Amino acid sequence: MDKPSNHYKNVLHGFFLSIGTTIAEPSTILPLIVNHFGGSSLLVGFFASLLRGGAILVQLFAAFKAQNYPLMLPFIRRVFFIRFLAWFFIGLSIILLGDSHPNITLFCIGLGLFIFSFSAGFGAIYFKDIIAKIFSHKFRGKTMAYRQFFSAFGGLLSGTLAAIVLEHFPAPQSYGYLFIISSFVMGFGYIAFGTIDEPVKEDIPKKENSFTLFLQNSLKILREDKELQIQLSTFLLAYAYLISLPFIILDAQTKIALDGVAIGSLITTQMVGAMLSNLIWGKLSGNGRNRLTANISIALQIIAISLAFSASSIYEYMLLFFIVGGAVDGNRIASGNLILKLAPPQKRAVYVALQINIISFGLFFSLFGGLVLQISSYIILYSLTLLLLSAALLLSFKLKD
Repeated sequence: MDKPSNHYKNVLHGFFLSIGTTIAEPSTILPLIVNHFGGSSLLVGFFASLLRGGAILVQLFAAFKAQNYPLMLPFIRRVFFIRFLAWFFIGLSIILLGDSHPNITLFCIGLGLFIFSFSAGFGAIYFKDIIAKIFSHKFRGKTMAYRQFFSAFGGLLSGTLAAIVLEHFPAPQSYGYLFIISSFVMGFGYIAFGTIDEPVKEDIPKKENSFTLFLQNSLKILREDKELQIQLSTFLLAYAYLISLPFIILDAQTKIALDGVAIGSLITTQMVGAMLSNLIWGKLSGNGRNRLTANISIALQIIAISLAFSASSIYEYMLLFFIVGGAVDGNRIASGNLILKLAPPQKRAVYVALQINIISFGLFFSLFGGLVLQISSYIILYSLTLLLLSAALLLSFKLKD
């Protein structure tokens, strides 16, 4: 346990994966891609939700199947390969179809995002179980903070790459090039984690005879574990920032000039915020202060959305995205560590699946945000977001380290 080689491979996976996925960041580039092909704000919200939330459809089933797997690596390697193909397919579709067939292009983008996210539903269960097996509780907080620090650094490099490509190639070809290049960069991360040293699980629980029985037992755990209920409610509501985030860039587009350099600057600023904040989150998490991490992160989300009301310059938007970058990573570390600490080892996959399934419904807040924006205004959109985030902040004080 806590082998340095596993630690380095975990960090490398996060680094290369971040470079790859940041080019379709739902708060910046993805809305612009959808908007380029004539997609509405509702479609922007749908695609943002699809990228982040397609996984929830299969996670409980994945946990059911994974209960008696002695090793998870063979299965997560298959997930990595499917995700690589899906990402590459999006880039190829944009280049081959592009403006000539915008509706088909949008369909192909949606299909690729769905496959990419759907396969992650299995991958997340395998990943969490591997992380729990190879790292102790305290070192887990440290390695995940390092992972997110270098993930943010990878995102920073990705923002620079995006700025260069968007400036030198016309849309939509530039979008296609970004997806194709990043799919291969992402592959390096998959290779790194795919060669990690995973110990064989010895205490294998008895698997339920049917998926229906597994669901019944999972719901029983949810009803009886009050701490689990508080965690799920807190982090579900903490995702309320997604109601507004994908649309802030569209709001900014009406107020300031957004060329390739400006877009790259916003991505880079968000990643710098994430990178620097992980120095704090790593320290807090390493000391077992995950509740405080959640408190601060949600408060930062409230500050960021509040800035969106009056932001009118590139510097104000850079500050906004800087704060968002730090807040999102803080919540991710807190929720991940708290669920692994709460879950009994024999039921770890079930607890993780319950958390991801329920909290991941928050990933569809972007779809709700798109609907709100269709029928109202940015003011109402931001106000509703702040209301739900305030509820999340109050609940977060009930979390237990």
